[in-house]
Amino acid sequence: MPAHLLQEEISSSYTTTTTTITAPPSRVPQNGGYKLEKTPLYLEEDIRPDIKDDIYDPTYKDKEGPRPKVEYVWRNIILMSLQHLGALYGIILIPICKFYTWLWGLFYYFVSALGITAGVHRLMMSFEWACDHHAHHKFSETDADPNSRRGFFFSHVGWLLVRKHPAVKEKGLMLDLSDLKAEKLVMFQRRFYKPGVVLMCFILPTLVPFYFWGETFQHSLYVATFLLYAVVLNATWLVNSAAYLYRYRPYDKNISPWENVLVSLGAVGEGFHNYHHSFPYDYSASEYRWHINLTTFFIDCVAALSLAYDRKKVSKATILARIKRTGDGSYKSG
Repeated sequence: MPAHLLQEEISSSYTTTTTTITAPPSRVPQNGGYKLEKTPLYLEEDIRPDIKDDIYDPTYKDKEGPRPKVEYVWRNIILMSLQHLGALYGIILIPICKFYTWLWGLFYYFVSALGITAGVHRLMMSFEWACDHHAHHKFSETDADPNSRRGFFFSHVGWLLVRKHPAVKEKGLMLDLSDLKAEKLVMFQRRFYKPGVVLMCFILPTLVPFYFWGETFQHSLYVATFLLYAVVLNATWLVNSAAYLYRYRPYDKNISPWENVLVSLGAVGEGFHNYHHSFPYDYSASEYRWHINLTTFFIDCVAALSLAYDRKKVSKATILARIKRTGDGSYKSG
């Protein structure tokens, strides 16, 4: 059966009401003066009961007072610096790599990217990451958001190099993660995370070219491992940085994430960020399904083999209603 025939529409089991959640009042010109107008962010029809913790909360405000002192995590700074220095050296070695090493790097890039997008992001297959990501959605652009609000570099990688703001920890403890704790595979991944990283990110990508087609250890380590890992990391981080600075907000102009096609190309479908934050329960993270979205194509193929199920999709009527209500006017049907 074709994969598209297996797509599921959003369940009608949740309650739809006229209750709204509004953004802070904005000044709107009127008759030479201004009036305060509240813009509705979400109707209850947008909010599935099982994803309340993913919905942006516009009522949350940062606490007043002095900001806590920034604490650098020197272990992360040193390791990340060494890894990127190795990647820079790997760039020099690219022209003299064997052809199969190039193919291996391309293959492993997409495997790694899909592991992040289809596995960690859309399936929430990482406990600590999922906790941070819930907070990122619910408290976006506040101190309780782990990776936003302090500029491009901080959103890109800086947030990994410092201790979390106390608000991130405080709000993170309030999130309901019982569904993740009940998943044995997620708990297995959490328990063996560190040896898993060493095996999949460093040992395997180095040994395969070295053992199977006689690539030098130097090229295997610096090109197939350090350089590949750096490219995957930075393509993923662009979702947090570039997707918050450029392009359009067709679904909700009141939130920070934008739509960025270039990010989608590099991050195999994760650049439709305004849509994703508007409808966080949509498995496709995009209105357009397979359009510049390899991750959705992969999930649909897996579903066609009966290895994925319960995919949630937003109805066209709900999308159009949201665009009319909160879009910035840049929406183009397609």
